[in-house]
Amino acid sequence: MGVSEPTNSEGKTKQFSNVSSMSDSITEAKLLLQKKQFSNALAITSNLLTRYPDNIEALYLTAVCQRYLQQPQQALATLNTLKSYHPNYARAYQEEGHNYRLSNSQAAISAYEKAVQLNAALIASWKNLNELYRAEGQIWSADHAQNQVDYWSGMPQALVSVSSLINEDNVVKAEEICRFFLKTQPKHTEAMRLLAAIGVKHKVLDDAEFLLESCLHFDPEFHQARLDYVNVLHKRQRYEKALEQALLLRSKSPNDVRYQMAVANESQAVGEFNQAIHIYREILNQLPDNSGVLIMLGHAYKTVGETDNAVAAYQKAGACQENFGDAFWSLANLKTYSFSADEITTMQAREQASDTPFEDRFHLSFALGKAFEDAGDYSQAFSYYAKGNALKKQQLGYQAARVDAECKAQIEVCTPALFSQHAPPSNTPNPPSIQTSQATPIFIVGLPRAGSTLLEQILSSHSMVDGTMELPNIMSLSHRLNGRGGIDKPKRYPQVLAELSAEQLGKFGEEFIRDTEVYRQGAPFFIDKMPNNFRHIGLIHLILPNAIIIDARRDPMSCGFSIFKQLFAEGQEFSYNLEDIGKYYNNYVELMAHWNTTLPGKILKMQYEDIVTDFEEQVRKLLDFCGLPFEESCLNFYKTKRSVRTASAEQVRQPIYQSGMQQWKHFESDLGPLSTLVSALT
Repeated sequence: MGVSEPTNSEGKTKQFSNVSSMSDSITEAKLLLQKKQFSNALAITSNLLTRYPDNIEALYLTAVCQRYLQQPQQALATLNTLKSYHPNYARAYQEEGHNYRLSNSQAAISAYEKAVQLNAALIASWKNLNELYRAEGQIWSADHAQNQVDYWSGMPQALVSVSSLINEDNVVKAEEICRFFLKTQPKHTEAMRLLAAIGVKHKVLDDAEFLLESCLHFDPEFHQARLDYVNVLHKRQRYEKALEQALLLRSKSPNDVRYQMAVANESQAVGEFNQAIHIYREILNQLPDNSGVLIMLGHAYKTVGETDNAVAAYQKAGACQENFGDAFWSLANLKTYSFSADEITTMQAREQASDTPFEDRFHLSFALGKAFEDAGDYSQAFSYYAKGNALKKQQLGYQAARVDAECKAQIEVCTPALFSQHAPPSNTPNPPSIQTSQATPIFIVGLPRAGSTLLEQILSSHSMVDGTMELPNIMSLSHRLNGRGGIDKPKRYPQVLAELSAEQLGKFGEEFIRDTEVYRQGAPFFIDKMPNNFRHIGLIHLILPNAIIIDARRDPMSCGFSIFKQLFAEGQEFSYNLEDIGKYYNNYVELMAHWNTTLPGKILKMQYEDIVTDFEEQVRKLLDFCGLPFEESCLNFYKTKRSVRTASAEQVRQPIYQSGMQQWKHFESDLGPLSTLVSALT
């Protein structure tokens, strides 16, 4: 067999030899560890790392050897390297907890908590948490940890393995074991819950939701499954139902902080901010130094415009947990906070510390970028922005080609013929999907950081318009239309649009109006400012033909750089690389040109630079397009009291300003990858 293709055969033999050699070395190191020959084991793993520096097992075993050799600082440095390559590897955090346990109980607790958050089957972490919680006087938390020890100790070994495999991203093997187990025990609720977790990993959220519903049907008292159900509902942006389930959990166990947090978080999701603030403060009465709760409290205060309270919450969060990068980024993300020289020094030291966790490092990098930009040190600022983006991008699996294909599919499917097929008769004043008695949606679409929050604040200052948030409903509907299947399976959307009847489209429109009612206060118009909806304008027009669409447009260099320096809470995965931003911008411009051609007069483009330089005329143009009478309050938008959830929350509570329009020019020499891509379209 090897005669006809000697080169390939030789290459394959060498490849398999390398893999075999690595596997044998790992096995030998594990045996030496069991024999307590730590120095010999370390020599083997260190040699492996010279050839395979990102190998997860070699890094992990190296850290274990270093701990047993009483080299905690070296072990923590190795674990940081491991987390930089594999940020969600639970055993790395467990090992981190082992290193901290004797010298820093709070750091150990944080590490163990992160470990069991990622992999609940790590019994050693639960055992140590039980002891540490009791030493700290956190009796409820200790009891919960002991319950987890008991639960997982009695679990079939196959399911313990599945939990670990899920965390290690070996979901194919995990699914194989889990499905085989369910063949023999089809109603085993933990197996069903784990299979749902595999579905979440595959991003098949509809299957995960169904599995968890079935699991709860068999065991309504399985609280962890219900908490997972809340999280899946949240991911599917079904916030009302998620809140309903969180409330049910809290009613079953009122003192469980996890369930209190779930209620508070889902209350925020449906716009009940004062309720969320009340719950966060109640939790802090029990756990006054919980940095995670303090951060969430700060976010809620920021959203409702209580900036001083937000700052106080963020600062306390940073004081309660060393190296807590999110606290510093949250201060930076206010856009109005100025860091002191001491704070900058502290952030730099924490960013450089070898024991700073991976996620905290990129949060600190973005915060330092903002701090140095405000101080006028643009070279240092870009260095930190670039570092933060590079670290964040490591976590993501963004593929620009996939977005490009999706946009081209919209252009191919959403033709004038498709729209004319569903156009209402000329003598029909109102299409069946929207009645005059129903509220009219105003969609503000475009790129993030393009001025959509400003437009929303202007419009929501009008007496006939409700401001809401970046509503998830259109994107959720597009996912539903794709049907069941994993992320790499063929997509049904947008092709399926050509198969839908007028009745089906009308029902989708009615569903949108009904489901968004929870975010509204009864005005005849309301705003959905989800920027990514520009990719679904065809769908919007088909189900909501009376909808008003505003394209928030901004200079590509100004907008692109503003995106690059923003660490988003979730989504916007294209934003952590200048080339990806440029490609995404080009897709956006190409697709918007298509919508303007196929739906002439349907979309109003509002250029941010024009709004800033000729404010009143642009406001009048906007109101006229929406069919709204002019109101002076729209010019004084910054006086409007309302909740604002985006990064521009504090900026839109101030009068219009021009200072940010040319900010990107300070960084022009570093923005070549972006400039090259967008220059062809400008």
